[in-house]
Amino acid sequence: QVQLVESGGGLVQPEGSLTLSCRYSGDTAPNYAIGFWRQVPGKQREGVACISRSDNSTVYSDSVEGRFTISRDDAENTVYLRMNNVNPADAATYYCAARYRRCTMRWTGFEYWGQGTQVAVSS
Repeated sequence: QVQLVESGGGLVQPEGSLTLSCRYSGDTAPNYAIGFWRQVPGKQREGVACISRSDNSTVYSDSVEGRFTISRDDAENTVYLRMNNVNPADAATYYCAARYRRCTMRWTGFEYWGQGTQVAVSS
């Protein structure tokens, strides 16, 4: 079992920055890649960033590549998503999720999910 708790959501201005955190726990959690997803009501959930456990390799969606950075601090059992140059299309509920071992470009295999943290973008 892996438990995930997101934090750091809130209101950010366009072109501003925000950092989300995902704290993970559970005996097997160190074996899992952690990804951030987002969802807007009425739309499909979208994977935006993922970081593998073994080599810290990362995967990003085209919509956030170059603006968002995912990182992990295993000493703190936390994964961070730094969101820069935020735009209104980034407003959503952000979830972190865990997938065994490595991230993939297919964004499949995520077994565990957090409850989400909301990001609003407005001036």
